[in-house]
Amino acid sequence: MTRNKVAIIGSGNIGTDLMIKILQISDGLEMGALVGIDPNSDGLARAARMGVTAVSTGIDGLLALPDFDEYGFVFDATSATAHLHNDAKLAEHPVHVIDLTPAAIGPYVVPSVNLDEHLDKRNVNMVTCGGQATIPMVAAISQVAPVRYAEIVASISSKSAGPGTRANIDEFTETTSLAIEKVGGAARGKAIIILNPAEPPLIMRDTVFAIVDECDEQAVVDSVERMVAKVQAYVPGYRLKQKVQFRKAAKNGPEAALMPGAEPAERLVVSVFLEVEGAGHYLPTYAGNLDIMTSAGLQVAERLVSLDKDADAKLEVAAR
Repeated sequence: MTRNKVAIIGSGNIGTDLMIKILQISDGLEMGALVGIDPNSDGLARAARMGVTAVSTGIDGLLALPDFDEYGFVFDATSATAHLHNDAKLAEHPVHVIDLTPAAIGPYVVPSVNLDEHLDKRNVNMVTCGGQATIPMVAAISQVAPVRYAEIVASISSKSAGPGTRANIDEFTETTSLAIEKVGGAARGKAIIILNPAEPPLIMRDTVFAIVDECDEQAVVDSVERMVAKVQAYVPGYRLKQKVQFRKAAKNGPEAALMPGAEPAERLVVSVFLEVEGAGHYLPTYAGNLDIMTSAGLQVAERLVSLDKDADAKLEVAAR
């Protein structure tokens, strides 16, 4: 039986944006409860106004709900440290856990790259906003040529970074760097995040630098453009800011220091420049960092619900 009821732990920017997305655009999910620890938070007040159960006593309050056995999904939009505590308690219940923190208890999932590989996992990790934006590009390049080194720079408006994001800065760089390697396919990955205080706030911008073996440049461009289209299917505001750029890297040039152990050779440096515009469901459209995280998490849950419905339909046919 399909259980499509959703709880979101974390009543800040990400949790509130996700709640509104589920209420406004999801066909397969039913919004059940928004969970926080501050009874005066804007997110919980908004949930109550929208007819969503508002729980201000954290994970224990969620588990105490009389209808909790009807829930099929729990999104965690708190912090990496809090998720360790929350997941330990959720592990005792048959729910899918979609982790929007950098805790990375479960496997890294970037929907456009590797979602189908992890549909059977109890807990999946959505990496970070920078990871969701840039890892598809690293993966697209690595489909054409070995990526010896990949560096990403995620620049987001300071106004779109709430307390949870700020508390996770160190985990952001570590988690994103590892996912660039494990999901993107780079031999070595590095991640940098910039909180830009500019006024008016600037839209999310991401840059990918990849050092690759000599290859067909047009094949790289084609692969990148196909991947952009895959991401746009669930993040409409995701786009290339300009054409993919290439330059030669000398055999013993400065780039060689970024690839310890790699055999000296002439290589290419591929640069991809991205922009992510938010849908404006909760925060203004400059907050593309929120939009890509919540949209990616929503994509995972929608896919799982679709699979469950297909399984239910097959069981019904077999029972006739």
